[in-house]
Amino acid sequence: MNSFTEEQLHRYNRHIILPEVGAKGQLKLLNTKVFIVGAGGLGCPVGYYLAAAGVGTIALMDNDTVEISNLQRQIAHSTKTIGMHKVDSAKATFESLNPDVKIIGIKERINKDNILDLFRDYDIVVDGSDNFPTRYLINDACVMLKKTLVSGAILRFEGQVTTIVPGEGHCYRCLFEEMPPAGLVPTCQEAGVIGAIPGVVGALQAMEVTKAILGKGDLLKNELLIYDALKASFRKVKIPKNPDCPVCGHNPTITKLTDGPAEVCRI
Repeated sequence: MNSFTEEQLHRYNRHIILPEVGAKGQLKLLNTKVFIVGAGGLGCPVGYYLAAAGVGTIALMDNDTVEISNLQRQIAHSTKTIGMHKVDSAKATFESLNPDVKIIGIKERINKDNILDLFRDYDIVVDGSDNFPTRYLINDACVMLKKTLVSGAILRFEGQVTTIVPGEGHCYRCLFEEMPPAGLVPTCQEAGVIGAIPGVVGALQAMEVTKAILGKGDLLKNELLIYDALKASFRKVKIPKNPDCPVCGHNPTITKLTDGPAEVCRI
């Protein structure tokens, strides 16, 4: 897309009048392709804001269906869509918000055999999963493909966000080199999550994606942003790049994807 319709000039007016965005930046948004893993607690607000912003192509991957327990936090779904595939429910929501945006729904589990082909044609990947096998698999694939990755996580009253730009900073394994033993860290399904937390974290992820597309501002490279809702506080933790990282270090030992199938996004 190289120009705007009259309707688009009105729709994106508040973007276009920003010096940091302008017409050129809005065209960048309209011509960008983003892949979101998970159409749950984080995928819903990320997808909502990216669709509203006019990100041209958004892929949503999730093999789960909408349950009534999702509706306390997964804002792209509704009582009427209980029982539907989440990607179909979210696709209808986002397309009704902005018909400019192409939503591609993928009703699969992500695994070592399909992830590289799925990510290859997209500019940015967003991790909205809730388990470590998926997070490590997504990280490793993005490093191998040199794709910018915006990763978020939530639990109870807390959330965290980081942005991984391969070749320019840390990766997820620099932060957590070894996967925690199964059952050590509870999931949101086990420990609970306050409804607005994914909204806060998902909005932060959407902002990181937007900045990455526009090339404006400072991304959370080499940093982990932690939000504590009960204390109403944000803090940043520095994440140095690990020169011995098994994926992004000087002599990587992980050169192919070996993790098995992973469950995706029940947050």
